[in-house]
Amino acid sequence: MKDDSEPRLADAAEPAAGPDLPTSPETLFRRLDELGISHRSVTHPPVFTVEEAKALRGDLPGGHVKNLFLRNKKGDAMWLVVALEDREIDLKALGERIGAGRVSFCSAERLRTYLGVLPGSVTPLALINDREKRVKVVIDKELLEQNPVNVHPLVNTMTTAISPEDLLRFLEATGHSPEIIDLAG
Repeated sequence: MKDDSEPRLADAAEPAAGPDLPTSPETLFRRLDELGISHRSVTHPPVFTVEEAKALRGDLPGGHVKNLFLRNKKGDAMWLVVALEDREIDLKALGERIGAGRVSFCSAERLRTYLGVLPGSVTPLALINDREKRVKVVIDKELLEQNPVNVHPLVNTMTTAISPEDLLRFLEATGHSPEIIDLAG
């Protein structure tokens, strides 16, 4: 359940979905509540990089993520890779490992179309918007050993903490069965 008693990292306006974004954080939180998924959120100024997030979060416990929204060379298949924030990822090796061949980052337009978020707000929780199940999900095995897992709730002005088990349960509820791989090796 959303914990509004959690201290805010900084004053920030409550985010809401823009006119071109299908789901607001508040709608996402209601869905998490419906699924019985416990969650805590804090607000902060917008962050666009891992370095910015590290500078703002203070001692927020748990695993922190970086998300890569990728497509294959043809552009007919897409993957959301959710990894520990400091994980170095060789895109060429990753593409081969997930059976995609050569991969590259998706455009902002594709991000809005398939995940319903803006650049800087990529998150596994955005799979709530992939109703056609076009995006495959890959999760770093080590990330699931962290508790909680900290992700954006569709906007980059908030961070939401949930358990790794609940993250997997949420993904399954959206119809996405993640491929869990060891991205360290």
